[in-house]
Amino acid sequence: MTKSLTSFQSYSSVLAQPWLASAPWDGIFILSPALITSFVALAFRSQLAENSSIPVWAWVVLVLLVDVAHVYATLFRTYLDPEAFQKNRTLLLTVPISCLIVSCLLYSVNWMLFWTALAYLAVFHFIRQQYGFVALYSRQDPAVFQRFVWLDGLTIYMATIYPLLFWHTHLPRNFNWFIEGDFVNSMPLIVAHIGLILYMVTASLYIAKELILLKTTGFFNIPRNVLTLGTALSWWVGIVALNSDLAFTMTNVVSHGVPYMALIWLYRRRFDSDDKSLTPIFDGKAWLIRARNIAVTYAPVFVLSMTLLAYLEEGLWDGFIWREHLHLFAPFSHLPVISDPTLLAILVPLLSLPQSTHYVLDGFIWRVKDRQSVWSA
Repeated sequence: MTKSLTSFQSYSSVLAQPWLASAPWDGIFILSPALITSFVALAFRSQLAENSSIPVWAWVVLVLLVDVAHVYATLFRTYLDPEAFQKNRTLLLTVPISCLIVSCLLYSVNWMLFWTALAYLAVFHFIRQQYGFVALYSRQDPAVFQRFVWLDGLTIYMATIYPLLFWHTHLPRNFNWFIEGDFVNSMPLIVAHIGLILYMVTASLYIAKELILLKTTGFFNIPRNVLTLGTALSWWVGIVALNSDLAFTMTNVVSHGVPYMALIWLYRRRFDSDDKSLTPIFDGKAWLIRARNIAVTYAPVFVLSMTLLAYLEEGLWDGFIWREHLHLFAPFSHLPVISDPTLLAILVPLLSLPQSTHYVLDGFIWRVKDRQSVWSA
């Protein structure tokens, strides 16, 4: 009894909740988006089902201000981070060039092949972000918890992969990742059935593990478990429970984009414009340093900078290709519509380059175990 009590006290004394900033910050910006959007989607499921397409206001809020804008948050941890650029110059220059070359080749072979490849790259990125958050929230766990890190990761993977299997075996749906037909439409229904069984087994093992550890150690990792719950709920509601474009976009985009922007803001780095170690990209550009420092110091400027870049990108998309929201992008309405296949094979990969680069670089810029990395979280 004395030994058990001593063990419990030792755990309770060292296992503080592993918030990234604080309980309010994490709760509002990282943990709640998935839960709130899921509950809203369920509460208004009948109204959402009546909308065959996303209303303009929702497109502006969800797609422009969150989905597209969050991509540019990566700049503040890579190209606009002098230390990161200096230490990873080759990587940061090679990735966009490689993405552009591969994208152009794919589009030249078959335009749908390009969209399919980009969709699956995006899916992988979305899944890995949730896994990354689990790793961040598990970074302080002691050895007894680390024994089950594989189960934590497997639970996140199954919580995201099963809805995707359901999606693939119930095509067509009322929503797409990028464009209609970008997912492979040849998966037998049995795959989803097997996936559901594996998901339920994994979830049961995870819950049992958490209950046993709670009883034996007295500790419950609140942010990791809330994140896991939110991930499971939002992917299930947005893909499996509801068949609504607006519901999917809301649960998918907000629960991904808002936490990502919050994380970039939280781990922002401030630099002195007189820093002698600045790389050539910053040499002689004091205005760039000042602009960057202002953006990472004042949240409204940080958000505004991403919004302006998102508006520019979407304006070019709409002016050259989609022509769907020209009333929102009046400055781009006079651009010529591009329909030549050769030009599209260059233009489309170029316009999508911020996304493809973001997807690839995000696999490098969050480090938990490598404490020597400039990107260590």
